[in-house]
Amino acid sequence: MSERVIPLVDQRTAALAARVPATPVAPTGLLADSLHRPLRDLRISVTDRCNFRCNYCMPKEVFDKDYPYLPHSDLLSFEEITRLTAVFLRHGVRKIRLTGGEPLLRRNIEALIAQLAALRTVDGLPPEITLTTNGSLLARKARALREAGLQRVTVSLDGLDDAVFRRMNDVDFPVADVLDGIAAARAAGLHPVKVNMVVKRGTNEHEILPMARHFRGTGTVLRFIEYMDVGATNGWRMDEVLPSHEVIARLRAELPLVPLDPSAPGETAQRWGYANAQSQHDPALGEVGVISSVTQAFCGDCNRARLSTEGRLYLCLFADRGYDLRSLLRGGASDADLASALGAIWQGRSDRYSELRASLPPESGQGKRRIEMSYIGG
Repeated sequence: MSERVIPLVDQRTAALAARVPATPVAPTGLLADSLHRPLRDLRISVTDRCNFRCNYCMPKEVFDKDYPYLPHSDLLSFEEITRLTAVFLRHGVRKIRLTGGEPLLRRNIEALIAQLAALRTVDGLPPEITLTTNGSLLARKARALREAGLQRVTVSLDGLDDAVFRRMNDVDFPVADVLDGIAAARAAGLHPVKVNMVVKRGTNEHEILPMARHFRGTGTVLRFIEYMDVGATNGWRMDEVLPSHEVIARLRAELPLVPLDPSAPGETAQRWGYANAQSQHDPALGEVGVISSVTQAFCGDCNRARLSTEGRLYLCLFADRGYDLRSLLRGGASDADLASALGAIWQGRSDRYSELRASLPPESGQGKRRIEMSYIGG
């Protein structure tokens, strides 16, 4: 087995200028990129901090007590986030996902949710507002989040075995507290709760069936995610990826499944429903999903933009640089200027890393300073 090398680099230093084009790009709700993909989904990182140290995301070797997190003055204020989001909605965004780091570490996050909930899409409807969390603070915050306007929550949980979970989060956090958070979210009406499990071969693949058994029939949607080559600090190796088709095979050996149609355009998960004795989907039993982020590219209908905590716009999860929208915001740009700059950036988008990955030479990714998932969210 080759030695794992974790490069110590800081991708936050590189940025592309966001410029107002000479020809205005008016928001019509129909913005499309160079591959005809519309802008529908905005993921907003509200903090670069997290209280877990999962080795596939924020390993302790890099994110130690001396790691230079962004100073608070660099972070977008709630008012700045809301102003930018309103511009994104005018260009066609309908879904907002708050991420981190761990978004529940951002003080008064409920106030931001309330501001976002007051916005409207081009159709005059409230945007769908969701949040991804590690669940550590969810039990105490779930009701306030729902009352502020949050509609759904996704919880990252990589196993039910307490020893495995403590080892993976690397801060000795108990799995029972995350399960309490999931229960609190359901009780608060954050429905449906989704649970994401990153599957890493040799680490937690034996937790696949226990997780499925636990959440089957509870109304919670469980999704298995292939371990991804995001960023530069997680020491990713292909031999630690368990392909989604193997995950489904393990599930179907015990639990009958039938394929389901996508629930929305651009959905990343392939859906499978638990089947009854007649081999038909039983909604009472629920469903699972697999996100084949490595073995099956889903770039073709990707409609997601990502906004970092200090206002950089990333067009792909695997990007190495983002566009600096904060400078426009704080430099006196009008809403029309912001809309034109954003529109021109999206119109020029051609990112499709996952589709190209298989054709790239093995050494092509060496030294490439891709942005960390902990910085722009998953």
